[in-house]
Amino acid sequence: MKSRDTLLRLKRFQADGKRRRVMQIETMAAEFERMAAELEREIGQEEARTGITDPEHFAYSTYAAASRTRRDNLLRSAGELKAQLHDARAELDEAQEDLKAAEAMDDRERAADEWRPGPVRAARLGA
Repeated sequence: MKSRDTLLRLKRFQADGKRRRVMQIETMAAEFERMAAELEREIGQEEARTGITDPEHFAYSTYAAASRTRRDNLLRSAGELKAQLHDARAELDEAQEDLKAAEAMDDRERAADEWRPGPVRAARLGA
């Protein structure tokens, strides 16, 4: 009985951990994309202010160039996080399936325990 409860707690803990990991990755990817969009807006404003939109131009704003690099890095990181998210979701699905299987096994074992006459029940039945 205790080993079943321990197994269920372990499976729930693992599934919750995987769920938290998925949420963290989703949050980080969304934050990186938000920051990249903000940098894109700032780049546009800086280019409008200076009147130079060609990053190869000798007088292109160093702030805009640095912002472009930062934006590109954020977008690359967000893309990598999305790949990690795919793997994390697969791990979460697997953990949830394991939990469902453990819960089903626990339900079957509890039903079998209730059906089997224990010493008190057997005494009542005249066994």
